[in-house]
Formats: sequence, C-alpha cells, structure tokens
Amino acid sequence: MDHFRRFSPLLLALIVSLLVAPAACSGASSPTGSAGPSAAPSAGGPVTSEGDALARVVQQEPRFAGITKRDPNLIGQANWYEIAPASGVGAYLVTIRIGWGDCPSGCIDEHTWMYAVAPDGSVTLQSQGGTDVPPDAWPAPGGEGQAGATGLHFTAVAGPTCPVEQPGDPACAPKPVPNVPIVIMDGTGKMLDKLVLNASGVGVLTLDPGDYIIRTEGVQGYMSGPEAQRVTVVAGRVTQVDLRFDTGIR
Repeated sequence: MDHFRRFSPLLLALIVSLLVAPAACSGASSPTGSAGPSAAPSAGGPVTSEGDALARVVQQEPRFAGITKRDPNLIGQANWYEIAPASGVGAYLVTIRIGWGDCPSGCIDEHTWMYAVAPDGSVTLQSQGGTDVPPDAWPAPGGEGQAGATGLHFTAVAGPTCPVEQPGDPACAPKPVPNVPIVIMDGTGKMLDKLVLNASGVGVLTLDPGDYIIRTEGVQGYMSGPEAQRVTVVAGRVTQVDLRFDTGIR
C-alpha cells in the first residue's frame, strides 16, 4: 500500500473526479417531485418567435385574427397587441386590447387580456379586465387569417363563482366550462353537425349563412345550462354565441 502514499492530494482528487464524471453523464437522474398542472400545448409545434406566440393566442380566441401590432404614434388605434419576452427561455407575454367608443380621443371603453405562451405552445390566460366587448368592436373579418370567415364562435362559462360578487373582481369572474358538446340544427330542428369545445370552453365552426338552432348536451355538475337558442349566421362574419351555465353558488 506504500505506493498510494506517493500520490499528492491534488492528484487523488483528479482521479476521483474522472471516475465520477461518466456516472454523472450517463443520463440517470435523481427522483424529483411530480410536476404541477400545466396547459396543454397548442397545435403548430414549438414557439420560436413573437409571430408564433401570437398565432397560438389566436388559436384560443379566433376573433383576435386580423388585430395589428400597437403603434404608439398612431392616434385612435382601438385594437392592438404587444408581445414581450417572459421569464424562461423562449416564453412570451402577449397583451391584447380591444377598445371602442370615440377612440380618436382615447376610447371610452376597453377590454384587455394578457396571455403567457410557453416554448411548447402552451397558452395560459394570466389576466383580463374591462367591459364586455360588443360584437362590432372586434377586429374586422378579412384580417390576416380570417379573410371572409363565416360561422359561429362559441364561449362557455359558468357563474357565479363567489357567494358575493364584486364588480370587476377577477377572482369572481365566470370560469370556462371545458369540453362542452354542441349540437347544431337547422331552423326546423334537424341536426346538421356536432362540435365539442376545447379545454378553455372555446370553439369555432364554419357554417353557411342562415338560421340555426344551438343546443348543449351532456354537461353535468351545474344547476342549469343554457337553453337552446336561435342564431343567424351572416356572410363574412363570425357570430358570437355565449353559453352560460349556473353553478348554483349564492
């Protein structure tokens, strides 16, 4: 064993580090806690640019299609988006604003959204606030990605979410109802098509102009759901259909 004494402490440390290095690079990993819930990646592959991030948000809310980038030098710009890097490599924050009512003077009303878009395409609504957007305030059809679109845009939400609601309190805002089955019928009640809304309670269906009856079915866990409603689809326009469920919270 005397020959081991001839190694200096520095040389021994080097030998140990060389023996340990292959194990560290073998691909084995130590156990970790289970990951928390996250949004499902949206279709379209990884997000590598601001344009990718905006496209993922428009997938969630097609009525944003055609919106333009904010121009601080443009007076009266009612509708715009801004994109900024978020914490995390390749992540983005997308802010969108819809304004209406005397916008050359600054817009009387507005609604804003902030979305976080992860590198894998996951989209999470971080916050929103403002007045409900009237149908004619959304970006005009015919913008990029929505040229000549004709059909219906569905949004399903449930409320109340607080026993005592305070106006403007985001904690008490209606919550999305995911995976709602929708039945589309003609004016006589004959079934034409079916649609299942996504996990955010949103869906879009292309339809010819005309009159339709919309009905939801098979949704459990609510005191009541929306009654069947008649809607009219106009050529060149995506008509909004709001589906409201009653949670029973009072």
